[in-house]
Amino acid sequence: MERKLESFGYPVGTVDGKITKRARQALCAWRETVGLPITRGPLTQDDIDSILGTSARPIPTRAPGIYVNKTCQVLFQITGKTYKRIVWVSSGAPGYDTPNGTGKVWRKWAGKHESSLYPDAYMYDSIYFLKHRPGIALHGSRNNYLVHTYPASHSCVRVWRPDIHEIFDETPIGTLVSVYGKY
Repeated sequence: MERKLESFGYPVGTVDGKITKRARQALCAWRETVGLPITRGPLTQDDIDSILGTSARPIPTRAPGIYVNKTCQVLFQITGKTYKRIVWVSSGAPGYDTPNGTGKVWRKWAGKHESSLYPDAYMYDSIYFLKHRPGIALHGSRNNYLVHTYPASHSCVRVWRPDIHEIFDETPIGTLVSVYGKY
């Protein structure tokens, strides 16, 4: 199961036959893309049948853009009619919730800068997408260990550094960004 998910671009972590928290993120993302109930729950027979019965990566039914699923703690980058990448994220911790909603990229800040709200919190390749909440961004963090399997940020969406760098380079101003779900 893990090997097949990984081959379709759903990051599971170490392929070792164990359904870890990272593998559950991949399962949750799989469920969304194939129309199963979206949950971080354990592997089910429906999951097994769906994964083993599929010979190709699912095709997105949404418009191109970036979609952040807070239930799964994953980001889908859709270009054309394909999932360009599916990556792990960490949204806002309790009390710092990342708001659900849809916006468009209105500002990008390349490289590293310190948060204006949280001293010693560094953001890398920031992509701002909610004009009514101008401090909310997709960004990399000082290290990938800050991208947990659960909500842990100060309202932004943390993304692994190599992934955010590529997403940053490929995402023009005006790109659709949608945040949805509940952890």
